Amino acid sequence: MSRSRGATFIAVLLVVALASADARATGAEPGARDIMEQNFFVSKLKSLKVESYMVLTNDKGQKRERKSTNIVKLQPNGIDSKVLVKFSTPNDIKGMSFLQIEHSEGDDDLWIYLPALKKSRRLVASNKKDSFVGSDFSYGDILLPKVDLYRHALLGSEAIDGPDCFVVESVPANDTVKANSGYGKKITWVRKDNFLETKVEYYDLSGRLLKTQRVKEHKLVEPDTQRWFAQRREMTNHQTGHRTDFRFDKLEPGAQVDEDLFSVRYLERE
Repeated sequence: MSRSRGATFIAVLLVVALASADARATGAEPGARDIMEQNFFVSKLKSLKVESYMVLTNDKGQKRERKSTNIVKLQPNGIDSKVLVKFSTPNDIKGMSFLQIEHSEGDDDLWIYLPALKKSRRLVASNKKDSFVGSDFSYGDILLPKVDLYRHALLGSEAIDGPDCFVVESVPANDTVKANSGYGKKITWVRKDNFLETKVEYYDLSGRLLKTQRVKEHKLVEPDTQRWFAQRREMTNHQTGHRTDFRFDKLEPGAQVDEDLFSVRYLERE
């Protein structure tokens, strides 16, 4: 990491930490952007290996199950992550893989490997609104978006499943972000005690409620940095009646992760 980028990252964390400390001392609530910045960083794990189980349920109650191994590693700048997802079941998608490399100063690198075609395909920014392997999550939902791609407003507070939460409305900062995400706005319930989201509502481009995500089983996985991970995410599409239940198991925080894993060459290994 260059000295300038490293200094910028440290300065950002100091500003957010000081603003939060000052807000707690005065009894005032932090601003909407500060809340969403802390929400962005609280799940930035140094490294993690985890098994995931995805259950897709249609409007008739019919279910499909998928299993994958997910590997995450934080890049040296402390802001951007690398994510690798490799599916092992069922047989019709076995070997399918997804790679995302975040770039805070530009578009992310997105790749998907399709074993039936024996080739990888690079995705573009406009693909972020597309369904992630047939689920109710989009490619853009896999990692939290950059904070300044949205304009944020604090709507108030509300308790969700016990913990008190900030309620923040986020509107795309420009038409390109809106088109690429497929969302007209989002409303996020962010826990006041750990800054991890617990509920997110997604509205389509016409302003209708499209999806709701419930985020459960929060776990503190990096006590030294106060980084958290949600072991269950449920996404419901209100317009189709379809639902996706994403469960994570066998967490290995701090796992030794080889940089070579985050490459198209490894993506294509079945």
